[in-house]
Amino acid sequence: MALQRYSTRDEFGNLLPTEQGEAVWAAPLANGPLAARLMLPGSKSLTNRELVLSALADGPSLLCRPLRSRDSALMIEALKQLGVRIDEVPGDGAFGPDLRITPPADSNGPVEFRGGTSIDTGLAGTVMRFLPPLAALALGPVAIDGDVNARRRPMRTTIQALRDLGVDVDDDGLGTMPFTIHATGAVEGGELAIDASASSQFVSGLLLAAPRFRRGLTLRHTGERLPSLPHIEMTIATLAERGVVVENPEPGVWVVPAGPIASRDVTIEADLSNAAPFLAAALVAGGTVTIDGWPDATTQVGAQLEHLLPRFGARVTRTAGALTVDGGLGVRGGAALPGVDLDLSEAGELAPTLAALAALASGASRLTGIGHLRGHETDRLAALREDIERLGGAVTERDDGLEIEPRPLHGAIWGAYEDHRMATSGALLGLVVDGVEVDDIGTTAKTLPEFPELWAEMLRGPAAVSAAPINWLAL
Repeated sequence: MALQRYSTRDEFGNLLPTEQGEAVWAAPLANGPLAARLMLPGSKSLTNRELVLSALADGPSLLCRPLRSRDSALMIEALKQLGVRIDEVPGDGAFGPDLRITPPADSNGPVEFRGGTSIDTGLAGTVMRFLPPLAALALGPVAIDGDVNARRRPMRTTIQALRDLGVDVDDDGLGTMPFTIHATGAVEGGELAIDASASSQFVSGLLLAAPRFRRGLTLRHTGERLPSLPHIEMTIATLAERGVVVENPEPGVWVVPAGPIASRDVTIEADLSNAAPFLAAALVAGGTVTIDGWPDATTQVGAQLEHLLPRFGARVTRTAGALTVDGGLGVRGGAALPGVDLDLSEAGELAPTLAALAALASGASRLTGIGHLRGHETDRLAALREDIERLGGAVTERDDGLEIEPRPLHGAIWGAYEDHRMATSGALLGLVVDGVEVDDIGTTAKTLPEFPELWAEMLRGPAAVSAAPINWLAL
């Protein structure tokens, strides 16, 4: 995997290549134990699900505290291209404006999406997997494409699923982007079998649009494994909150009735997966990190941090609306993190953060259940191996995960590979490894544009900080 350095992005978060050797982000060293409180912006997973459901709803919806990031901006622009009206309205000053979403409708009221348009998915898995089933309800062709790296992400399951539902899709036989959906204004629905082994997003994308299919949908997963099941549970929960009850009569089978999707005012939870590097920082630098706005109950995968970080020796406490990780002395203070053996099949998006901790541990670690990460923004298994080895570590790739052996680490370039979670993992190691330089910290704009500022605030001291609003709707 070749490294390409970047220093800037355009207004939509697209990479602007620079000459090799230009500015990289020097990961700051921790100069003492932490005592930080942070509040993070909304969940990407929930924001994009609620945007899709709002576009399909029977009336206007209000999203409070939505995430402002490249992924959510791409979803918003895609929905606008299909005729959805999305307006900013005054909201919580700490999080920027709220969003009012008004579905397109004809004079009789049903949702009627506009075809004859193009959608840019960027590198956002939720956009490339959630939008095609919705776009199949449009009237007219919808062309779908994304970043160069997006064309390497698995899409054959979505394309074939639409064809099996009677939708005409032209992909030149590639099974990935770019492709064009020749939509006729309706999808019949009915029974459908897919292999979603590569991503749970294939299931979620179909479930979200299924109530608008004429016959609903009975969806059966045929593969041997299904990664990231909590994300499907999140999709089912968001549908239930809008009056759509999804039955799950047996594992890997979902039944969605045809019918309306209720409009709704919803407040988006803080992104708990984005909290991972901040909470893990307490184990590396020592001291405590508190995330305010932590929900009492949630379907987010990041909630598993409460149980995963103690495996590395952290003490985790919950108070009303907050979660605190106490890392004690931390690696910086001489604490030895134990090696771990973790099955992350339900929490793969946390793997880059946990792999960084494992690279600092005193014993060997195994992270399993994450073979599907090869199809994410980058091949995360290869990227983690190459980056950790570049710093002097020892990593072995297995079919289903990574084995990480402890070795002394040294400074070097840490490649982000256009992957936000790779970038933040480099920052985490840089707390105690002098000379770590992340080649593209700007890729964190995918889900957390404010990451560098929040990271600096975390290191500065105990004052509570929150993300400053960024205008991602100036499209």
